[in-house]
Amino acid sequence: MRIRAAVSAALASAGILLVGWQSGVHVADTRSAVAAAATGNQASGAGTTDSSGTASSGSAASSGTTDSSGTAGASGGAGAAGAAAKAGGTYDGDVVQTRFGTVQVQITVKAGQITDVTALKLTDAEGRSVQISNYAAPILRSEVLQAQSADVQTVGGATVTSDAYLTSLQAALDAANL
Repeated sequence: MRIRAAVSAALASAGILLVGWQSGVHVADTRSAVAAAATGNQASGAGTTDSSGTASSGSAASSGTTDSSGTAGASGGAGAAGAAAKAGGTYDGDVVQTRFGTVQVQITVKAGQITDVTALKLTDAEGRSVQISNYAAPILRSEVLQAQSADVQTVGGATVTSDAYLTSLQAALDAANL
């Protein structure tokens, strides 16, 4: 009986170690993917040049190359869509449902820059929700215009509204290929 208990304990320990090791591998993979995304998608849009002289934009949305004659070629339709965003326009984000109501934002892009962010829908389930939305929306708008991305802090006391706002904003940015 003691041998059976010892074997069971050893197997349980091995199982726990295996699960912990797998979790560590997953965390390491996630960190390397995040690091690669952070260095590959810089907001400045600066390109890199490899040893053959080929320039790459570093952005997943537009992977253009420049040949020795100085002409640029785009791979796939992403380059054309990225050029459309540079031209400008308005882009609606997804409608995000929260427990306090729906949130949707729209961005206006001109020359590749976010020039305006408009809240098309804000949480309105109750009076307090409307107050929170009215408080958070201008703060989020100014932060987004300053950062030129959805990578901004949520507004304290308006976490649900902020998260929904930024989710809808990211969908609009994706639609604009920014």
